[in-house]
Amino acid sequence: MTVFLPTLKQLQYLVALKDHGHFGKAADACFVTQSTLSAGLRELETLIGIVLVERTRRVVRFTPLGDRVADKARRVLREAEELGDLVKASGEPLSGELRMSVIPTIAPFLLPRILPKLRADWPALKLYLREEPSAAACESLHSGHVDCVLLALPYACGEVETAILFEDFLFLAFPGDEDAPDRATPDLIAPDRLLLLEDGHCLKDHALAACNRPELRAEATMLGTSLHTLVQMVDNGLGVTLLPEMAIDAGILQNTKIQARRLIAGHPSRTIALIWRKASPRTKEFLLLAEALKDMERAAA
Repeated sequence: MTVFLPTLKQLQYLVALKDHGHFGKAADACFVTQSTLSAGLRELETLIGIVLVERTRRVVRFTPLGDRVADKARRVLREAEELGDLVKASGEPLSGELRMSVIPTIAPFLLPRILPKLRADWPALKLYLREEPSAAACESLHSGHVDCVLLALPYACGEVETAILFEDFLFLAFPGDEDAPDRATPDLIAPDRLLLLEDGHCLKDHALAACNRPELRAEATMLGTSLHTLVQMVDNGLGVTLLPEMAIDAGILQNTKIQARRLIAGHPSRTIALIWRKASPRTKEFLLLAEALKDMERAAA
């Protein structure tokens, strides 16, 4: 019996439509025209003899079987990508393309310090960076959109391998016109004055865990969209916040009057780590990259 197999391109179209829920956006993500993507999906449906997607003028709706096929297609594409990774891993280490997600509370502070050295030491490496919050970064990792993630632990990211890079200590930041204490302990934080990043940023949870005061979670103001926004709010006397050491070392407090004191607590830091999918054929490369990042951090300290 003749078996007609879908092509990887058709599966890519299907997964892109599932991710974006819009033919035009899915086509853009696949770098093809909308008509090409639509025709490819119709060919796929004809090939397997079932309707995967219900099409209307306003809504793209997957059938129940279409959902299952899209999920299976995602796994097939990931396996195909790992096949390519297996070939890459047999060649020169840290060469070719490597896609890495970095969370926003790390990217602007650590990357400028390490990228020049990384380019100099590994000139054959083409590192493509993607900045996104922890949840989105983990999703990108498991969906195959990126190869590894630079993030802060603890954070539940599913079945991954982990290489610890270093500890990033937290500092309590006070407005410049206040008398900052010599010892910054969690009990000094007034709950109604604590400013934190909004939901979706793991630093918020790390800061609250470091303070170990449950009432802070209920009463703190969580509206900062970035650490730079929080710094401006503190500098204007609106409250206090917790900042990671790497942000302070990178100069985030320059041109402000903010006073920062290292937090004295049971767990006053977050752990910076590189993670990747379990059983990845590029594990040796990621371990090598992690060692390079650790060496660069130690040299910069």
